[in-house]
Amino acid sequence: MAKTARADLFESDYSAKDIEVLEGLEPVRMRPGMYIGGTDERALHHLFAEVLDNSMDEAVAGHATRIEVELHADGSLSVADNGRGIPIDPHPKFKNKSALEVILTTLHAGGKFTNKAYATSGGLHGVGVSVVNALSDLLTVEVARDRTLYRQSFERGHPTGKLKKVGETHNRRGTTVTFHPDAEIFGEGAAFKPARLYRMARSKAYLFGGVEIRWACDPSLLKESDPTPAKDSFHFEGGLSDYLRSVIKERPTVTEDLFAGRIEKEGGHGTVEWAVVWGQAGLNTPAGPIADGFSASYCNTIPTPEGGTHEQGLRQALTRGLRAYGEMTNVKKAASITAEDVLGTAGALLSVFVSNPEFQGQTKDKLATTEATKLTDAAIRPAFDHWLADHPKQADKLLEWVIDRADERLRRRKEKEVSRASAMKKLRLPGKLADCTAKDRTNTEIFLVEGDSAGGSAKQARARETQAILPLRGKILNVASATRDKIAQNQEVQDIAQALGVGLGTKFDLDDLRYDKVIIMTDADVDGAHIAALLITFFQYEMPQLVRDGRLFLAQPPLYRLTQGGKTVYALDDEDREKKLAKEFKSGAKVDVGRFKGLGEMNAGDLKQTTMDPRTRTLARVRMPADGEAAASVADLFDRLMGKKAEPRFRFIQENAAFVGEELDV
Repeated sequence: MAKTARADLFESDYSAKDIEVLEGLEPVRMRPGMYIGGTDERALHHLFAEVLDNSMDEAVAGHATRIEVELHADGSLSVADNGRGIPIDPHPKFKNKSALEVILTTLHAGGKFTNKAYATSGGLHGVGVSVVNALSDLLTVEVARDRTLYRQSFERGHPTGKLKKVGETHNRRGTTVTFHPDAEIFGEGAAFKPARLYRMARSKAYLFGGVEIRWACDPSLLKESDPTPAKDSFHFEGGLSDYLRSVIKERPTVTEDLFAGRIEKEGGHGTVEWAVVWGQAGLNTPAGPIADGFSASYCNTIPTPEGGTHEQGLRQALTRGLRAYGEMTNVKKAASITAEDVLGTAGALLSVFVSNPEFQGQTKDKLATTEATKLTDAAIRPAFDHWLADHPKQADKLLEWVIDRADERLRRRKEKEVSRASAMKKLRLPGKLADCTAKDRTNTEIFLVEGDSAGGSAKQARARETQAILPLRGKILNVASATRDKIAQNQEVQDIAQALGVGLGTKFDLDDLRYDKVIIMTDADVDGAHIAALLITFFQYEMPQLVRDGRLFLAQPPLYRLTQGGKTVYALDDEDREKKLAKEFKSGAKVDVGRFKGLGEMNAGDLKQTTMDPRTRTLARVRMPADGEAAASVADLFDRLMGKKAEPRFRFIQENAAFVGEELDV
């Protein structure tokens, strides 16, 4: 009877009044992560990408030749094009609203669902500019059509008035969108970074030679240490070839010439552009691992950092083409080469334009269009066959280079044919490593844990078969400012390398890695963040390929445990605590708020449930940009913050002090 009464109690508390119906753009403001991937700096700059993509679609469709990007002193951003202009006539479904207002205030409204207005476009779901509108405290659109200028403004997604006819304009056409991100969504102090906007605008210009992009930034927003110009313009007729040359610069390459080209199907409904080069030697810095290979791909000018079906077509075309050339020249070893051998040391850029592309997620990180594989393969394979035939000396050199990579791969595989258990006996592993028992590295992971106390809790909470624990003592060496001798002599550095089974720097080999995932697990406080930063620096300098391969993660331990009766909820930080107090618990009832002093203070059950169990935890993957300019910017930031010279670090603190709150938990 007690159980029945308890069930009735819960049922009576849940009724129609608890069902929320979100209208208009409310869902975007309630759950921005569903539309732009979060509310962090990356998500903030995704707003710019959405607006810029609309202008690029106009350019690719042949209606615009110029795009102007301007960052204003108040932090607002304008994107203008000389295209057709957003339609301003009444919408057939909403006759009391202009088409412009419908587009700006309605999810899934746009001109890209069919091929009538755009043969190819980056926008698919009709949510891009309306999401920007929802997440801006002020957005203004100006449209110049038929020698007349129209204007309408919005606040947090709601129009402040109807579309107004401003007057005549004889030397202007197109659309201008000016918007200011909402601090309620992105936090006080959140602001666009000029250098990041500049790189994004520049990379777009490489993707379509028919457009000129003009850049302007208010000088007051540029720091002395920031090389970003106040004004610039980009127009690259050479497209991806120009881009790749700017990345590799004077670095040594296997072949003298790039393999590059562009194939456009009739009507522009399937265009493929590529540029590939093979590097001979890399640099042991975060900036330019040309010898270790890198790739950047795009679909309809949208970056696809996680690749997808178009990259699969590129790999297929290059691998099969080189095998066929080896067979033609009677080089039998060519039959054993794989895509890994061919592209492992290649710098590859790929851009495709397809109708109705399918992406994974609104932020479009991965292309899923099945036809893109066939399109890319069919465009690149014949061109590669001709390139190899027309450059026999370079082709022979490339084939020899790739076969050497294949021989090295096969040698390593042969060495690993012994079971992992047998190999472990030969390895000199750190004594404090609590290794997992699995004989194969598939699905295994190692936690680098702050301190012996936390290590003890982690050992009790782990899944012994697949999870290994390596406790670290104190703060690891800052490798960015240390000499090679000091790095070689540091015990913590050597323990990590030995536990992972790999070498450091140029001796690193991803195939030797003993675990699928490397997870940094530190306390959710300032000291923990510092240790995590030092570890990320270590991996980026000494094992950059591990980072680029997506194998480095940050654990997300909670800072708070919230309890009310039999209900327990965990919160990552102060902000998360307040949200969950308001959302998860009944108002008026007392909630017990416990703060974890560190991982070592958490019992094994809490640690497992919140931080270590793959079914219930959240991991943050550490990513580094793949394209050359962004990678160079990251390298500069590492050098400024972690390098030997104190002056750049001090200058960075001075420049960014205004963004830090008055109260610091130190």
